Amino acid sequence: MSNIIDEIDRKILIKLQIDASISIEQLADSINLSRNACWRRVKRLENDDVIGKRIALVNPESVDLGLAVFVMIKAYGHDPDWLDKFKKAVSLMPEIIGAHRMSGDLDYVLRIRVKDVKAYDDFYQRLIAKVPVADLSASFVMEDIKDTTSLPV
Repeated sequence: MSNIIDEIDRKILIKLQIDASISIEQLADSINLSRNACWRRVKRLENDDVIGKRIALVNPESVDLGLAVFVMIKAYGHDPDWLDKFKKAVSLMPEIIGAHRMSGDLDYVLRIRVKDVKAYDDFYQRLIAKVPVADLSASFVMEDIKDTTSLPV
């Protein structure tokens, strides 16, 4: 695996992060590269796992998931059994769209999407029934000032 990328690769990554559905022809034209050379580079970036996957981003409001919530958790314990329960709970709860183990005062931060505050409360009740936590607090997103999936390549 060669993760060395050059300026042309960076241009490809920038374009694909904006629109992964762009055709190879359009991509090649936009960066002044031949179609075949562009295709080979994209395939190499995929094979080297620089491009993990190409996906469609769904507008949360259009599927009735307008409330974004950050949930901050202090673990009840740090033993393997608790961690297994926590990881299983996280994997089984589709509202959780991001789960991160943290350094510092917090142990975990979850990013979730739900319909409204009542849906959040339902989520909260199900989560604490699956795994005990020492402390849990939530912050509701009032406004998305910047929310991107694009990396600054």
